[in-house]
Formats: sequence, C-alpha cells, structure tokens
Amino acid sequence: MEVTGKIKMIDQTKEVGSGGFKKRDIVVTTDEQYPQHILVQFVQDKCDLLNGFQVGEPVKIDINLRGREWTNPQGETVYFNTIQGWRIAKAQGDAPAAQAPPMPAAQAFAPATNLNEEDADDLPF
Repeated sequence: MEVTGKIKMIDQTKEVGSGGFKKRDIVVTTDEQYPQHILVQFVQDKCDLLNGFQVGEPVKIDINLRGREWTNPQGETVYFNTIQGWRIAKAQGDAPAAQAPPMPAAQAFAPATNLNEEDADDLPF
C-alpha cells in the first residue's frame, strides 16, 4: 500500500524503552476533496530515510499496516494500529503518471455545401 501527499511534519528520531528501539514520525496531508493528515511511523534503520525530506515536499510512502494486542494491568485487552513506512520517494508533483503524446492539430475542412436534408438518415440514433 502507499500514501501520497505533502509533508506536513517530520519529527526527530526518538528512542523508546531501554532496548534501544528507535522511531520517527512523519505526517502527510493527502490531496483529495477531504484532505487527511496521515501519521506514518518509520522504525529502527528506516528512520534515516527521512533525512533528505522537508516540510511541504510532495512524497509517496510505501506502507504496511501493523496491529497488536495488549492486555492492560486491569485485564482489559486493547488493540493498537500503526501505519509503518518502509520506503519514501519524492512524488512527481502534479504531473500525471502516464501522459499521452500531444495530438497534431486537426486540419480545417471546408463546410459541406451539397446537403440534401430530405435524404434518409441511416444512423441508428
């Protein structure tokens, strides 16, 4: 799966827990009728992939959806979802992905002068 849009925010790399787990968040605003602000998390060695990017840049991020289950101290089971990025690239901007070659200009035709409106029309519509 992928998310495309403009970078709204890039956070610093943070270490979580005592095991040296690293994470870095980025927020991408989609370009659609109702724009969404999507938080994508990069972890461990993937955190460095965000170094060359800046706020306002259009990007395409390849993602995986992650989910996990956790039982809190009260015995309740809670579920968490994470959108995890694994690749990021600069988007092509507003240019379409595939563009047809330009059509040559149509040649001008002289208006028809030999019309006979009483001839039968053989078109089915």
